[in-house]
Amino acid sequence: MLAAQREIIVRELEDGTGAVVAVALDTGGLRSGIRMWFDDLDEQHGPVAEIRPYGLRGHRVSLKFGRFAGSVLRQIQQASPEDQQLARALVASISPAAAVIVKDQSLDDWTVADGSFQMVAIIKHDGPPDTDDAVSHTCRQAIVPMMAAMAELIGYDVVESEMSSEQPEFEGAITTAVVNRRERNPRNRLLCIRLHGEACAACGVQPRLRYGADAGGIIEVHHLEPLANLSEPKRYDPATDLLPLCPSCHRAAHTRRPIPWTVEDIRRMLGASND
Repeated sequence: MLAAQREIIVRELEDGTGAVVAVALDTGGLRSGIRMWFDDLDEQHGPVAEIRPYGLRGHRVSLKFGRFAGSVLRQIQQASPEDQQLARALVASISPAAAVIVKDQSLDDWTVADGSFQMVAIIKHDGPPDTDDAVSHTCRQAIVPMMAAMAELIGYDVVESEMSSEQPEFEGAITTAVVNRRERNPRNRLLCIRLHGEACAACGVQPRLRYGADAGGIIEVHHLEPLANLSEPKRYDPATDLLPLCPSCHRAAHTRRPIPWTVEDIRRMLGASND
């Protein structure tokens, strides 16, 4: 049943985690499911998520580690307190209705101590679970934050010497390409939107409602302290340092340099233009 949604699952996970994801159909058990893992680690050497139908209108999502994930587990155990905090925040952003359970641990202060780590969430829908919309909803609500949390702990965000879509670990980190550039952590963007929603903080437009689901990703994340003003990399708190803006308002904010117009400034501009 889920095989037809492979492309949807891959797209949602890669957009949300910033890492390349591989998937495979799992026909074991009474109802087939889909397994997902980070492509460079393969299924046995890192975290593996799984989605299966649950009841008549739900999905069961689980996350655990492969049999030979010792190296990655040791890497995760060296994650900084900031990385652990962001990983927990990503999981905490899952709706309480999903009933997330971390095996033998509290949801507030879980850690990946060894290969027995397991996380489970149940997502319920208003209709059948095998539709594109239902699978996409489950990805965004549970699979993406779970896998994004693992990506944060592992330290995905490869710094490369040429222009690419990969992201460095810290907000504002400088990489050498054609020009020096400052990159943005994709999980900070994900968490910002989960915390603040997809409506523009200045004008209130919601691209997904105005243009349809395919355009939902055009909402942008505005750094209240411009990255260009940083003298050294800084880790942002998505709850207080970032806000979602539509492309028009984001561009308007940066018409003033080096300090952009504030969101309140943009709101006043919009109010004046409507008088």
